[in-house]
Amino acid sequence: MDKQTISRDGTPIAYERTGKGPAVVLVSGAMSTGATVAPLAARLSDRFSVIVYDRRGRGASGDTAPYAVDREVEDLAALIEAAGGEASLYGVSSGGALVLRAAASGLPVRQVAVYEVPFADYGEGGAEERAEYTRNLSEVLAAGRRGDAVELFLRLTGLAEAVIATARQSPMWADMEAIAHTLAYDDAVMGDGLVPRERLASVTVPVLAVAGDASPPWLRRAAEAIAQAAPRGTHRTLEGQTHMVDPEVLAPVLAEFFDR
Repeated sequence: MDKQTISRDGTPIAYERTGKGPAVVLVSGAMSTGATVAPLAARLSDRFSVIVYDRRGRGASGDTAPYAVDREVEDLAALIEAAGGEASLYGVSSGGALVLRAAASGLPVRQVAVYEVPFADYGEGGAEERAEYTRNLSEVLAAGRRGDAVELFLRLTGLAEAVIATARQSPMWADMEAIAHTLAYDDAVMGDGLVPRERLASVTVPVLAVAGDASPPWLRRAAEAIAQAAPRGTHRTLEGQTHMVDPEVLAPVLAEFFDR
């Protein structure tokens, strides 16, 4: 990251800006940095001025205790100001929940697009399972057991135990442990995990919710629910795509939406 802006609470937020045109800020999800969305930025920078950044507590950005979701909204406010005072927002996974909250807060946002925000309408036992994850995550992070926190998250995503055990032996594990404390941040961003219909009803700008047809059906239902709750919401389903969406497939969809 070659640039830096200072958030309201004094936290330095590192970012990069590429391309020319209307500003678009890309927001990564859990266990990721700005580098995760950089390939998407590269495919949008011929039509937009694209900002990618390290969310607080990750990469080259700073961190200030105590954490609150509102501080991350203020980080986006600082980035939008650096971009010229207005921007469109894109967020993937829990980063999508963050940009929806930012739009509802009244930031100067033109449009909002999200990809597979993991909201769920919990059936019997589902809400308790999520609450248990929050409790266990808080416990292991308080004890400094970052590796166990990463395991909890990977298990929540549905990875098999054998895959998690293999991942723990991989070179990337140390990088995951380095930002494991931010799992609590994403957990807070997701709230109770349900679609925040009341909040979305206050978002007055266009909202595009996207999901892949190769992802679990509940993620597609979440995208539809977001679009239904936002007054100017629409949704798209991308053929053959999973939660790890191909930037080559997603970029044209976002460009068409942000060009409106």
